[in-house]
Amino acid sequence: MGFPISSGLLDAMVLSVVNRNDTYGYEITQLLRQAVDVSESTLYPVLRRLQKNGMLETYDREYMGRNRRYYRITDLGSSTLSNYRIEWKDHKAKVDSILKEEQAV
Repeated sequence: MGFPISSGLLDAMVLSVVNRNDTYGYEITQLLRQAVDVSESTLYPVLRRLQKNGMLETYDREYMGRNRRYYRITDLGSSTLSNYRIEWKDHKAKVDSILKEEQAV
């Protein structure tokens, strides 16, 4: 059983992956799949939106005779990621307080 991923959480996860290293769409998808079920068709609109909103920028690099589009986080993206991480810690603590098993007294 899996839990649905909100667009905000997906944005945060994408920004976090790109924050580690400049990377390309397929690689981002593969890294995210280690934690959540996400397809490339779901990811590319997220990447475009983050780019449109100034959180990511792109550049092309040749790979095996073709151009591959790479994504790089911007200063705005880094700032937004910091805020997402703060919100995530708060949200996770609240959920954990409900889901954790009671401690034996």
